[in-house]
Amino acid sequence: MAADRAALTLLTALAPISWGTTYAVTTEFLPPDRPLFTGLMRALPAGLLLLAVARVLPRGAWWWKSVVLGALNIGAFFPLLFLSAYRLPGGMAAVVGSVGPLFVVGLSALLLGQRPTVRNVLTGVVAAFGVSLVVLKAAGALDPLGLLAALASTASMSAGTVLTKRWGRPDGVGPLALTGWQLTAGGLLIAPLAVLVEGAPPALDGRAAAGYLYLALANTAVAYWLWFRGIGRLSATQVTFLGPLSPLTAAVIGWAALGQALAPLQLAGMALAFGATVAGQLGPGRTTAGRASFRSAGSFSSPEQTGRKDSMDLTGSALRR
Repeated sequence: MAADRAALTLLTALAPISWGTTYAVTTEFLPPDRPLFTGLMRALPAGLLLLAVARVLPRGAWWWKSVVLGALNIGAFFPLLFLSAYRLPGGMAAVVGSVGPLFVVGLSALLLGQRPTVRNVLTGVVAAFGVSLVVLKAAGALDPLGLLAALASTASMSAGTVLTKRWGRPDGVGPLALTGWQLTAGGLLIAPLAVLVEGAPPALDGRAAAGYLYLALANTAVAYWLWFRGIGRLSATQVTFLGPLSPLTAAVIGWAALGQALAPLQLAGMALAFGATVAGQLGPGRTTAGRASFRSAGSFSSPEQTGRKDSMDLTGSALRR
């Protein structure tokens, strides 16, 4: 049903919209310069909470599959994301991340047998261009390591999205448990890196505790559950084309809550990116037979990118997953 698919798309879109709030929460509530600790606090508590609610552990091959998906979607993605954000000028990390739909189109052709269409490719290019108008600001020379990290983080998340679609999930296991497995695995992978690089956790006041609570619950546990639920019922390209909603949300929050101006060119970029997002949802929906096949396969998320913490303007807002 078209109405059911529209409702599912809107619910899935809440994930990147939520990730778009991460920049403001991080800069306004959290201690500075602790990206790995922040990534750990987002992933591990949320994963353990979902495991406690779902009360289902992986079995058989799903132990290693959960580790692979957790590494791609969380464990590798977060550190690479923050590394690129701190080394690239302005919103370049968000611009690189906005090419995620193009990565997914290519990987879907290789791993899912979905032939890329001219419309999908053009829509991905328009989305990336629109995001660039919103967040990009020329400032200094590009750092090769930062650019490589940005590309790697985007590729990691794109590969995780496509593999999540390819592998599905075991019979009788819902998206809540699948999300909990990945968040827990990713958080456990980040934990030793956070200790080695950043040392002991910082002291937290009430404001920081509230910020981390929001990130762990609404921004991660709920948002990732909606995201992986959407991956299970929509096509991989439809899901990834929702990604531009994240930097657009960050830009709107910067304008509405942080007093950041929006220039006419940025407004035009927002219109282009939003139009590409809508166009990316116009592909064929999944059939009931397709969903049944997907589940029986026993085998099946920002697009988040952060901006520089030392910049409070719109160019620092980002895709935050």
